[in-house]
Amino acid sequence: MGKRLKQQRRGKGSNAYTKPPHHFKVDVMFTNHSAKMNGEVIDFIDDPGHTAPLMLVRYDDFSENTLIAPEGIKIGDKIQEGSGAALTLGSVLQIGDIPDGMPIYNIESKPGDGGKLARTAGCYATVAAHTENTVTVLLPSKHTIILNKECRAALGAAAGGGAKTKPIMKAGKNFYIKHAVNRTWPTNRGVKSNPVDHPFGGKQHHKGASSMVSRNAPPGAKVGHIAARRVGRRKR
Repeated sequence: MGKRLKQQRRGKGSNAYTKPPHHFKVDVMFTNHSAKMNGEVIDFIDDPGHTAPLMLVRYDDFSENTLIAPEGIKIGDKIQEGSGAALTLGSVLQIGDIPDGMPIYNIESKPGDGGKLARTAGCYATVAAHTENTVTVLLPSKHTIILNKECRAALGAAAGGGAKTKPIMKAGKNFYIKHAVNRTWPTNRGVKSNPVDHPFGGKQHHKGASSMVSRNAPPGAKVGHIAARRVGRRKR
């Protein structure tokens, strides 16, 4: 009887492969304010759970919330959130009220979900077109998506762009970068593993057998071309 592969054990969700939640400082979501609220940036937060820096915003009613900081904002800047908010850097408003061509980030996929799209450091989406009830948004991946006009987004581009262009230089530094966000690194190929760890493992450093497996194969053997229609070079 085989055993589960490492990636399968990680996918189970046990504590051995789960990042403790207290290592991440905050969850970034829009507030549920429906009326227009004025806010002021009072601090910045470096959270290992986010690639972009975060900003702490204090509103007129003295409540506070943490949002993803846009590129170019600073402590003391004013933002607005809610219906009728001004088109200023970092303000949060419905995408139906944002003109075409404006850069936005931290976009809701459904009204009220708090922001799900374009949240990585340096990225932004663009409002492409409006209809009566929907808005077409051009995502950083160059794909377009049609959203409800009541979905909210923040104006600008997420701060921290360019951080990944700096060379890492040392493998140890990359280890700590991945460790901070619970990413497995390095990932070894199956043919480089031991026979007890992977079906392709062994001293020969090649698969040694066909990599086609059944859709109903047991977990420890379900690797390679799963239920493949065809493999190999296509004949002309």
